[in-house]
Amino acid sequence: MFNKRNLKWLSVLATIIMAMVQLGGALVTKTGSEDGCGSSWPLCHGALLPQNLPIATIIELSHRAVSGISLIIVLWLAITAWKRIGYIKEVKPLAVISVAFLLVQALIGAAAVIWQQNSYVLALHFGISLISFSSVFVLMLIIFEVDKKYEADELFIKKPLRTLSWIMTVIVYLTIYTGALVRHAKASLAYGAWPLPFDDIIPHTEQDWVQFAHRGMAFITFFWIMITFIHAVKNYSENRTIRYGYTAAFILIIIQVVTGALSVITHVNLIIALIHALCITILFGLIAYFILLMLRSIRSDRRIK
Repeated sequence: MFNKRNLKWLSVLATIIMAMVQLGGALVTKTGSEDGCGSSWPLCHGALLPQNLPIATIIELSHRAVSGISLIIVLWLAITAWKRIGYIKEVKPLAVISVAFLLVQALIGAAAVIWQQNSYVLALHFGISLISFSSVFVLMLIIFEVDKKYEADELFIKKPLRTLSWIMTVIVYLTIYTGALVRHAKASLAYGAWPLPFDDIIPHTEQDWVQFAHRGMAFITFFWIMITFIHAVKNYSENRTIRYGYTAAFILIIIQVVTGALSVITHVNLIIALIHALCITILFGLIAYFILLMLRSIRSDRRIK
């Protein structure tokens, strides 16, 4: 039943449904539907399907349903990949990480419903689920043999690009955290105009500071990815994996900045906000693939020494 072709389709399904989990979480917070099921979990208002179904309850229930399905699909993929292609060095760690972080994300979501965690704890939810998504995404690339197609399995990333990319990973993750904090702290429209309210540039409230911190991190992220992109394309112009990968990362951060600005300008238009969440999800998945390539290069470096 599980030949290579079926495994490919299973990995695509898992990646898509994990992306839907990310978008569903963003939809819940953007529409203020966190309390759509009250303080009940896994039930909703104490029932499997409550009789009264306002839009907030429908959104929260849908997100819970997709999250539950994602756990089944990702576990299915992890077990199947472990059995079928577990001989590939990265497959087993990725399988474990994808399931483990999905479980942690679900537990944090449940804790948020039952115990009403503060915004700083809730902001971890998106970042943790991103790690699970990225593990599934990279696993899909391995299953589709992208490495062989683009000669990435023979690629050696030198230390300068590895350093730039590790720093990029940390900066992007901090930006993701501050972005999630903006949503959970209800600070999407705090701090005034974009990029800065020049008539009153000093933040005053906690929400102002949260929004200010996120804009600052977004600014740093944009320029750091641009620097990394320029270095990568300049020094690895003959390698398609690096050229395409880092070009895609730069395009995604441009879209991310534009949609972030439009979110403020349009007073958090829902479609723009969801595109914003989708772009950062794909970008982090791409960065996870860069990490895989860098770890291979580090292993090669150690063997040579």
